[in-house]
This record gives sequence, structure tokens and C-alpha cells, in this order.
Amino acid sequence: MQDVQSSADARGIAIQRVGITEAHLPFLIKTKTGDFQQVLARIRFTVALPQEYKGTHMSRFLEILMPWSQKPLAEPEMEQMLTEALDHLQAQSAEVALSFKYFVARQAPVSGKTSLLDVDCCFMGRKARGEAMRFTLGVDVPFTSLCPCSKAISRYGAHNQRSLCRAQVRFAAGQECIFIEDLVALLEQQGSSPIYPLLKREDEKYVTEYAYEHPKFVEDILRDCVLALRQLPGLAWFSLACENQESIHNHNAFASHEETLLP
Repeated sequence: MQDVQSSADARGIAIQRVGITEAHLPFLIKTKTGDFQQVLARIRFTVALPQEYKGTHMSRFLEILMPWSQKPLAEPEMEQMLTEALDHLQAQSAEVALSFKYFVARQAPVSGKTSLLDVDCCFMGRKARGEAMRFTLGVDVPFTSLCPCSKAISRYGAHNQRSLCRAQVRFAAGQECIFIEDLVALLEQQGSSPIYPLLKREDEKYVTEYAYEHPKFVEDILRDCVLALRQLPGLAWFSLACENQESIHNHNAFASHEETLLP
């Protein structure tokens, strides 16, 4: 049958990324314990298209993804997936992003009741032919923040809000990336209090008082997150965006920061 995609194109424009978006497949994500967690991933998978080709072969992206969706996945598997894309699609570079909800075990601080905290995560890989993959881990970590100004000027109480830290981290070549569980724990410690899906009355009392004793502006949270990430061995680059969903305003408080630590 005629292969229209591989026919010549005379416009002289190479396309940086062509492929598929909004594909959804179950994936098995490797955990810190050596096991895996099944997730539903939203996928963007692209390659670079040379100027001489009219189009890419869309079916090949799914052909590559399907077998990998049935194997526990982390950085090495992502790189193998991208290597397959370079070979099967005759591309010079390939990128894949898997977005998914990951569940982290939580234990209430007083009652000890266990529950699961859902965290939005993303695995992003980019590989050029003949080069090592560049892997980025993204997490959206929720926690509680309590306003220092409100506490200082009020006779009793202080307003608080649910906050979110959106972080992306990239480690140097040859350095293993941090586990999702450890990155979540590190970042949520920088807020006024962690969030727990399941709390009994004694737990609610504890976290309310704990947040009151650890007031932070969004700027405080961001700076503390920066300091925490700078301590990670082998971290090459990170991006942070912190947002407080204000409880006494009809707008949110926001702060962001990005750093390159290693070339």
C-alpha cells in the first residue's frame, strides 16, 4: 500500500515535535519499596521530523507504548522506550511525558490511622540520537499554610489555606533520580502542616495547632523548598511554583523560582 507519510515534502521545514497527545494507558510505576503501583497515564509522545518527510507514522507510537505499559517503569525503561522511538521512526530526537496520579501512604499523627494521599506526577524524558536521556520528574505536592500576618494581628486564630507546590527536578547524568515518595515528603515539610486524607478528632486538633505554630507566607514556603532541594546530591536543575489558595481573598498568592545547579 502507498506510504503517504514517507513521501517527500518540498517546503524545507523540519518540525521539532510531531506525534500523539491525550493518549491514555495503564502503566506500572516502580515504587521506593521495589514493587510497582498501577496508574492511569495521560501520554504525550513525539519525535523530530526531518524536513524531507511529509509526516510521521502515528500508529508506531502506540505500537511502542503498548508493551511498555505492561512492565514496571522508571528511568531505564523510559530511555529504552525513547531509543525504540528513534529507531522505529528514524528520528534524531524523541520525547515522552507520562502524567498520572500516584498514591503515597499517610499515617495520621495521633490516631495512627492510615490513608492514601493522591499526588499528581509526571515522568518526562527527552533523548537525542547518540546521547543519554534527559529525565525530569514533576510532582504537585499539597499542604497547609497559615498566614503569619493574620496570626500576628489577630487576638485569636489565623486564616489558613490549602497550598500547592509544583516542582520539577532533573539530576545529573549518571545520578539516580529521587523517588516520588521522598520528594513529596521533602516538599510538604516546608509548608505549615502536611495534609492527611483521613483524620480523627485528635488528629485534627494536632494539625490545626501544628499549623498555627508554623506560620508561613508563600514566599517563606518557596524559599524553604529552594533550600531543601539544594541539598539533594547530584541535582542539576529544578523549577518550583508555590500557590496558596487564599481563604479570605478571591485570588491566590503565588511565587516561583528556577535554578541550574550543574551543567
